[in-house]
Amino acid sequence: MERHCHGLKRGTSNYNKSAAEPSDHAIGRSRGGLTTKTHLVCDGRGRPLGFVVTGGQVADTIMLPATMNQIRVPTAGRPRLRPDRLRADKGYPSKANRAWLRARDVKTTIPERNDQIAHRRKRPGRPIVFDADDYKGRNVVERCFNRLKQWRGIAMRSDKTARNYHAALCLAATMLWAERPTSSSPN
Repeated sequence: MERHCHGLKRGTSNYNKSAAEPSDHAIGRSRGGLTTKTHLVCDGRGRPLGFVVTGGQVADTIMLPATMNQIRVPTAGRPRLRPDRLRADKGYPSKANRAWLRARDVKTTIPERNDQIAHRRKRPGRPIVFDADDYKGRNVVERCFNRLKQWRGIAMRSDKTARNYHAALCLAATMLWAERPTSSSPN
């Protein structure tokens, strides 16, 4: 076997810790090693409405209801708890999520995964309506993540516990809400 410059065999992990990470750290193993995942919902202007911090191994699709339940937009009366429309990437489609969103009258723009398209060909049914032009608006979430990651501690996950990391996300989100909107028209 070939060896790398660090003396490790090619294809072996340099991870030696055998004990599980404590649950209050929200650190989990994914393809890239030990990571943390932030599941985020934002408004049309890229301001965070709610987020959930989990270990890196947690699938996006099972976290959709928990993330959506974080939404609390203050109004004159009761706080608003659901958006008019949800745009999500291919990590979120499932029958359970679509049913959950349909029960709450949330319109969705979520593309089907390739395996779901292949399954539909075998057993035809009602096709999923997908508006490609509307899906172009999903980049707002990516821009929100980029703005949050301007904070070094969020980008690098330097906090040990999930509670502290979540607090840093809350502070960064508050700062995004406090920013003055920038004008896109030339002066």
